[in-house]
Amino acid sequence: MQYRELGRTGWKVSAVSFGAWAIGGTWGSVQDSESLAALNRALDLGVNFFDTADVYGDGHSEKLMAQLRRQRREPFYVATKAGRRLDPHTADGYNRKNLTAFVERSLKNLETEAIDLLQLHCPPTDVYYRPEVFGVLDGLVQAGKLRYYGVSVEKVEEALKAIEFPGVQSVQIIYNIFRQRPADLFFEQAQRRKVGILARVPLASGMLTGKFTASSTFESDDHRAFNRHGEAFDRGETFAGLDYNLGLQAVGNLKPIVPAGMTMAQMALLWILMSPAVTCAIPGAKRPAQVEENAAAADFPPLTASAMDRIGAIYNSQVKPLVHPYW
Repeated sequence: MQYRELGRTGWKVSAVSFGAWAIGGTWGSVQDSESLAALNRALDLGVNFFDTADVYGDGHSEKLMAQLRRQRREPFYVATKAGRRLDPHTADGYNRKNLTAFVERSLKNLETEAIDLLQLHCPPTDVYYRPEVFGVLDGLVQAGKLRYYGVSVEKVEEALKAIEFPGVQSVQIIYNIFRQRPADLFFEQAQRRKVGILARVPLASGMLTGKFTASSTFESDDHRAFNRHGEAFDRGETFAGLDYNLGLQAVGNLKPIVPAGMTMAQMALLWILMSPAVTCAIPGAKRPAQVEENAAAADFPPLTASAMDRIGAIYNSQVKPLVHPYW
Protein backbone atom coordinates (compact mmCIF):
# COMPACT_ATOMS: atom_id res chain seq x y z
CA MET A 1 0.00 0.00 0.00
CA GLN A 2 1.16 3.53 -0.78
CA TYR A 3 0.57 6.43 1.61
CA ARG A 4 0.12 10.08 0.71
CA GLU A 5 -0.11 13.28 2.72
CA LEU A 6 -3.62 14.61 3.31
CA GLY A 7 -3.62 18.36 2.97
CA ARG A 8 -1.86 20.10 5.83
CA THR A 9 -3.02 17.62 8.46
CA GLY A 10 0.28 15.78 8.69
CA TRP A 11 -1.59 12.52 8.13
CA LYS A 12 -0.31 9.85 5.77
CA VAL A 13 -3.34 8.06 4.38
CA SER A 14 -3.62 4.98 2.21
CA ALA A 15 -3.75 5.75 -1.52
CA VAL A 16 -6.63 3.30 -1.80
CA SER A 17 -8.96 3.96 1.09
CA PHE A 18 -12.49 2.78 1.93
CA GLY A 19 -15.77 4.42 0.97
CA ALA A 20 -18.49 3.36 3.41
CA TRP A 21 -21.59 4.46 1.49
CA ALA A 22 -22.35 0.94 0.29
CA ILE A 23 -22.33 -0.57 3.79
CA GLY A 24 -24.84 2.04 4.95
CA GLY A 25 -27.53 1.80 2.28
CA THR A 26 -28.86 2.59 -1.21
CA TRP A 27 -26.55 0.01 -2.78
CA GLY A 28 -28.76 -3.05 -2.40
CA SER A 29 -28.80 -5.62 0.39
CA VAL A 30 -25.89 -5.80 2.80
CA GLN A 31 -25.15 -7.76 5.96
CA ASP A 32 -23.35 -6.23 8.94
CA SER A 33 -21.23 -9.34 9.44
CA GLU A 34 -19.96 -9.11 5.88
CA SER A 35 -19.49 -5.34 6.13
CA LEU A 36 -17.38 -5.73 9.26
CA ALA A 37 -15.38 -8.48 7.61
CA ALA A 38 -14.69 -6.10 4.72
CA LEU A 39 -13.66 -3.30 7.10
CA ASN A 40 -11.34 -5.60 9.01
CA ARG A 41 -9.81 -6.89 5.80
CA ALA A 42 -9.17 -3.33 4.71
CA LEU A 43 -7.17 -2.69 7.89
CA ASP A 44 -5.27 -5.95 7.35
CA LEU A 45 -4.20 -4.68 3.93
CA GLY A 46 -2.97 -1.31 5.16
CA VAL A 47 -6.04 0.84 4.53
CA ASN A 48 -6.09 3.52 7.23
CA PHE A 49 -8.68 6.02 5.98
CA PHE A 50 -12.44 5.40 5.95
CA ASP A 51 -15.03 7.78 4.53
CA THR A 52 -18.62 7.71 5.74
CA ALA A 53 -21.55 10.11 6.32
CA ASP A 54 -24.33 10.65 8.82
CA VAL A 55 -26.97 9.80 6.20
CA TYR A 56 -25.48 6.47 5.11
CA GLY A 57 -28.09 4.17 6.58
CA ASP A 58 -29.24 7.03 8.83
CA GLY A 59 -26.03 6.77 10.85
CA HIS A 60 -25.62 3.00 10.58
CA SER A 61 -22.39 3.27 8.61
CA GLU A 62 -20.93 5.54 11.31
CA LYS A 63 -21.91 3.02 13.98
CA LEU A 64 -20.10 0.26 12.07
CA MET A 65 -16.97 2.43 12.14
CA ALA A 66 -17.31 2.72 15.91
CA GLN A 67 -17.63 -1.05 16.13
CA LEU A 68 -14.47 -1.45 14.06
CA ARG A 69 -12.59 0.84 16.44
CA ARG A 70 -13.68 -1.35 19.34
CA GLN A 71 -12.43 -4.46 17.56
CA ARG A 72 -9.03 -3.20 16.42
CA ARG A 73 -6.06 -1.62 18.16
CA GLU A 74 -4.25 -0.03 15.24
CA PRO A 75 -4.99 3.65 14.58
CA PHE A 76 -7.00 4.77 11.55
CA TYR A 77 -8.81 7.87 10.40
CA VAL A 78 -12.56 8.26 9.93
CA ALA A 79 -14.02 11.06 7.84
CA THR A 80 -17.73 11.71 7.99
CA LYS A 81 -20.07 14.26 6.44
CA ALA A 82 -22.88 16.56 7.52
CA GLY A 83 -25.63 18.52 5.85
CA ARG A 84 -27.74 16.07 3.89
CA ARG A 85 -30.01 15.48 6.86
CA LEU A 86 -31.55 18.87 6.15
CA ASP A 87 -35.09 18.76 4.79
CA PRO A 88 -35.39 20.87 2.79
CA HIS A 89 -31.73 20.81 1.83
CA THR A 90 -31.11 24.55 1.55
CA ALA A 91 -28.16 26.86 2.11
CA ASP A 92 -29.97 28.51 5.03
CA GLY A 93 -29.92 25.18 6.84
CA TYR A 94 -26.13 25.28 7.06
CA ASN A 95 -26.18 27.32 10.26
CA ARG A 96 -24.55 27.00 13.67
CA LYS A 97 -27.51 25.29 15.31
CA ASN A 98 -27.94 22.60 12.68
CA LEU A 99 -24.25 21.91 12.05
CA THR A 100 -23.57 21.62 15.78
CA ALA A 101 -26.46 19.19 16.17
CA PHE A 102 -25.24 17.09 13.25
CA VAL A 103 -21.73 16.97 14.69
CA GLU A 104 -22.99 15.95 18.14
CA ARG A 105 -25.03 13.13 16.56
CA SER A 106 -22.02 11.88 14.59
CA LEU A 107 -19.80 12.04 17.68
CA LYS A 108 -22.29 9.77 19.41
CA ASN A 109 -22.55 7.38 16.47
CA LEU A 110 -18.76 7.20 16.10
CA GLU A 111 -18.25 6.91 19.87
CA THR A 112 -15.50 9.51 19.85
CA GLU A 113 -14.76 12.88 21.41
CA ALA A 114 -13.55 14.48 18.18
CA ILE A 115 -14.29 13.77 14.52
CA ASP A 116 -11.09 13.26 12.54
CA LEU A 117 -12.39 15.01 9.41
CA LEU A 118 -15.85 16.49 8.92
CA GLN A 119 -16.94 17.31 5.39
CA LEU A 120 -19.86 19.43 4.29
CA HIS A 121 -21.94 16.96 2.30
CA CYS A 122 -22.47 18.37 -1.18
CA PRO A 123 -24.22 21.53 0.01
CA PRO A 124 -26.00 23.94 -2.33
CA THR A 125 -23.56 26.10 -4.28
CA ASP A 126 -24.60 29.21 -2.33
CA VAL A 127 -23.03 27.76 0.84
CA TYR A 128 -19.57 28.32 -0.63
CA TYR A 129 -20.34 32.03 -0.76
CA ARG A 130 -21.19 32.21 2.95
CA PRO A 131 -18.02 32.69 5.03
CA GLU A 132 -20.07 32.36 8.20
CA VAL A 133 -20.60 28.65 7.48
CA PHE A 134 -16.87 28.04 7.52
CA GLY A 135 -16.64 30.20 10.62
CA VAL A 136 -18.95 27.72 12.34
CA LEU A 137 -16.61 24.89 11.36
CA ASP A 138 -13.62 26.86 12.65
CA GLY A 139 -15.45 27.22 15.95
CA LEU A 140 -16.11 23.48 16.15
CA VAL A 141 -12.40 22.84 15.61
CA GLN A 142 -11.54 25.30 18.36
CA ALA A 143 -14.07 23.59 20.64
CA GLY A 144 -12.34 20.25 20.11
CA LYS A 145 -15.30 18.66 18.32
CA LEU A 146 -13.45 18.38 14.99
CA ARG A 147 -9.79 17.82 14.26
CA TYR A 148 -10.10 19.09 10.70
CA TYR A 149 -12.75 19.84 8.13
CA GLY A 150 -13.22 19.75 4.37
CA VAL A 151 -15.96 19.59 1.77
CA SER A 152 -17.56 17.09 -0.57
CA VAL A 153 -18.66 18.75 -3.80
CA GLU A 154 -20.59 18.09 -6.97
CA LYS A 155 -18.94 20.66 -9.23
CA VAL A 156 -15.43 21.84 -9.97
CA GLU A 157 -16.59 25.43 -9.47
CA GLU A 158 -17.64 24.59 -5.90
CA ALA A 159 -14.27 22.99 -5.22
CA LEU A 160 -12.40 26.06 -6.46
CA LYS A 161 -14.50 28.33 -4.24
CA ALA A 162 -14.17 26.06 -1.19
CA ILE A 163 -10.38 26.11 -1.16
CA GLU A 164 -10.41 29.88 -0.77
CA PHE A 165 -11.30 29.24 2.89
CA PRO A 166 -8.06 28.59 4.81
CA GLY A 167 -9.53 25.96 7.13
CA VAL A 168 -10.51 23.62 4.29
CA GLN A 169 -8.06 20.70 4.41
CA SER A 170 -9.63 18.44 1.81
CA VAL A 171 -12.01 18.34 -1.12
CA GLN A 172 -13.88 15.20 -2.02
CA ILE A 173 -14.85 15.23 -5.68
CA ILE A 174 -15.96 12.73 -8.30
CA TYR A 175 -12.90 11.85 -10.35
CA ASN A 176 -12.56 8.79 -12.53
CA ILE A 177 -11.98 7.76 -16.15
CA PHE A 178 -15.48 9.06 -16.97
CA ARG A 179 -15.16 12.31 -14.98
CA GLN A 180 -11.84 13.97 -15.83
CA ARG A 181 -12.63 17.67 -15.58
CA PRO A 182 -11.18 18.15 -12.04
CA ALA A 183 -7.70 17.64 -13.49
CA ASP A 184 -8.07 20.61 -15.89
CA LEU A 185 -7.64 23.39 -13.34
CA PHE A 186 -8.72 22.36 -9.87
CA PHE A 187 -5.91 19.89 -9.17
CA GLU A 188 -3.27 22.51 -9.82
CA GLN A 189 -4.99 24.99 -7.50
CA ALA A 190 -5.48 22.41 -4.77
CA GLN A 191 -1.82 21.42 -4.89
CA ARG A 192 -0.78 25.07 -4.69
CA ARG A 193 -2.84 25.50 -1.52
CA LYS A 194 -1.83 22.08 -0.14
CA VAL A 195 -5.41 20.82 -0.06
CA GLY A 196 -6.00 17.06 -0.08
CA ILE A 197 -8.12 15.50 -2.83
CA LEU A 198 -10.32 12.48 -2.14
CA ALA A 199 -11.46 10.87 -5.40
CA ARG A 200 -14.98 9.67 -4.82
CA VAL A 201 -17.14 7.42 -7.01
CA PRO A 202 -13.83 6.17 -8.49
CA LEU A 203 -15.42 3.21 -10.26
CA ALA A 204 -18.44 5.15 -11.59
CA SER A 205 -20.89 3.24 -9.38
CA GLY A 206 -19.33 -0.04 -10.47
CA MET A 207 -19.53 0.68 -14.20
CA LEU A 208 -15.73 0.75 -14.41
CA THR A 209 -15.42 -2.73 -12.95
CA GLY A 210 -16.45 -4.01 -16.38
CA LYS A 211 -18.86 -6.47 -14.79
CA PHE A 212 -22.17 -4.94 -15.92
CA THR A 213 -24.11 -5.85 -19.06
CA ALA A 214 -27.23 -4.54 -20.77
CA SER A 215 -29.24 -7.13 -18.83
CA SER A 216 -27.79 -6.35 -15.37
CA THR A 217 -30.43 -5.47 -12.79
CA PHE A 218 -30.25 -3.64 -9.47
CA GLU A 219 -32.36 -3.93 -6.34
CA SER A 220 -35.12 -1.37 -5.83
CA ASP A 221 -33.26 0.32 -2.96
CA ASP A 222 -30.08 0.67 -5.03
CA HIS A 223 -29.51 4.19 -6.40
CA ARG A 224 -28.27 2.61 -9.63
CA ALA A 225 -31.89 1.61 -10.20
CA PHE A 226 -33.71 4.73 -8.98
CA ASN A 227 -31.39 7.70 -9.60
CA ARG A 228 -30.19 7.32 -13.19
CA HIS A 229 -31.73 10.64 -14.16
CA GLY A 230 -31.29 12.46 -10.84
CA GLU A 231 -34.65 11.49 -9.38
CA ALA A 232 -33.33 11.42 -5.79
CA PHE A 233 -30.09 13.40 -5.87
CA ASP A 234 -27.56 14.72 -8.36
CA ARG A 235 -27.47 12.39 -11.37
CA GLY A 236 -23.68 12.72 -11.48
CA GLU A 237 -23.56 10.45 -8.43
CA THR A 238 -24.88 7.50 -10.46
CA PHE A 239 -22.60 6.05 -13.17
CA ALA A 240 -20.72 9.39 -13.02
CA GLY A 241 -23.66 11.00 -14.83
CA LEU A 242 -23.19 8.91 -17.97
CA ASP A 243 -26.12 7.13 -19.60
CA TYR A 244 -25.99 3.45 -18.66
CA ASN A 245 -25.88 2.02 -22.18
CA LEU A 246 -23.38 4.60 -23.39
CA GLY A 247 -21.26 3.75 -20.37
CA LEU A 248 -21.30 0.09 -21.34
CA GLN A 249 -20.09 0.99 -24.83
CA ALA A 250 -17.19 3.03 -23.45
CA VAL A 251 -16.29 0.23 -21.04
CA GLY A 252 -16.24 -2.21 -23.93
CA ASN A 253 -13.61 -0.06 -25.62
CA LEU A 254 -11.60 0.26 -22.41
CA LYS A 255 -11.38 -3.49 -21.76
CA PRO A 256 -8.65 -4.20 -24.35
CA ILE A 257 -6.41 -1.65 -22.60
CA VAL A 258 -6.42 -3.48 -19.26
CA PRO A 259 -2.87 -4.81 -18.63
CA ALA A 260 -2.31 -8.52 -18.15
CA GLY A 261 -2.75 -9.63 -14.55
CA MET A 262 -4.93 -6.66 -13.67
CA THR A 263 -8.70 -6.32 -13.43
CA MET A 264 -10.52 -3.45 -15.03
CA ALA A 265 -11.41 -2.06 -11.60
CA GLN A 266 -7.74 -2.07 -10.67
CA MET A 267 -6.82 -0.25 -13.87
CA ALA A 268 -9.50 2.37 -13.15
CA LEU A 269 -8.17 2.94 -9.64
CA LEU A 270 -4.55 2.99 -10.80
CA TRP A 271 -5.50 5.56 -13.45
CA ILE A 272 -6.71 7.84 -10.64
CA LEU A 273 -3.54 7.31 -8.62
CA MET A 274 -1.43 8.30 -11.62
CA SER A 275 -2.21 11.90 -10.64
CA PRO A 276 0.12 13.17 -7.87
CA ALA A 277 -2.56 15.69 -6.89
CA VAL A 278 -4.86 12.91 -5.66
CA THR A 279 -4.47 11.96 -2.02
CA CYS A 280 -6.54 8.81 -2.24
CA ALA A 281 -9.32 7.03 -4.08
CA ILE A 282 -12.20 5.85 -1.92
CA PRO A 283 -13.90 2.90 -3.63
CA GLY A 284 -16.75 1.26 -1.79
CA ALA A 285 -16.83 -2.39 -0.82
CA LYS A 286 -19.37 -4.69 0.78
CA ARG A 287 -17.27 -7.87 0.84
CA PRO A 288 -13.66 -8.75 1.73
CA ALA A 289 -12.92 -9.92 -1.82
CA GLN A 290 -13.82 -6.47 -3.17
CA VAL A 291 -11.50 -4.86 -0.62
CA GLU A 292 -8.65 -7.14 -1.67
CA GLU A 293 -9.13 -6.30 -5.35
CA ASN A 294 -9.30 -2.57 -4.67
CA ALA A 295 -6.34 -2.41 -2.30
CA ALA A 296 -4.07 -4.30 -4.72
CA ALA A 297 -4.46 -1.52 -7.29
CA ALA A 298 -1.93 0.60 -5.39
CA ASP A 299 0.76 -2.05 -5.78
CA PHE A 300 0.90 -2.21 -9.59
CA PRO A 301 3.51 -0.32 -11.63
CA PRO A 302 2.25 2.83 -13.35
CA LEU A 303 0.17 2.55 -16.50
CA THR A 304 2.16 3.12 -19.68
CA ALA A 305 1.98 6.37 -21.60
CA SER A 306 0.32 4.46 -24.43
CA ALA A 307 -2.41 3.13 -22.13
CA MET A 308 -3.03 6.60 -20.69
CA ASP A 309 -3.29 8.05 -24.20
CA ARG A 310 -5.76 5.39 -25.29
CA ILE A 311 -7.91 5.96 -22.20
CA GLY A 312 -7.80 9.70 -22.88
CA ALA A 313 -8.89 9.19 -26.46
CA ILE A 314 -11.92 7.12 -25.40
CA TYR A 315 -12.91 9.78 -22.87
CA ASN A 316 -12.55 12.60 -25.38
CA SER A 317 -14.54 10.88 -28.10
CA GLN A 318 -17.26 9.02 -26.19
CA VAL A 319 -17.68 10.60 -22.77
CA LYS A 320 -16.43 14.18 -22.57
CA PRO A 321 -19.24 15.82 -24.58
CA LEU A 322 -21.83 14.15 -22.34
CA VAL A 323 -20.44 14.93 -18.86
CA HIS A 324 -17.60 17.45 -19.00
CA PRO A 325 -19.72 20.65 -19.21
CA TYR A 326 -21.99 19.72 -16.30
CA TRP A 327 -19.75 19.12 -13.30
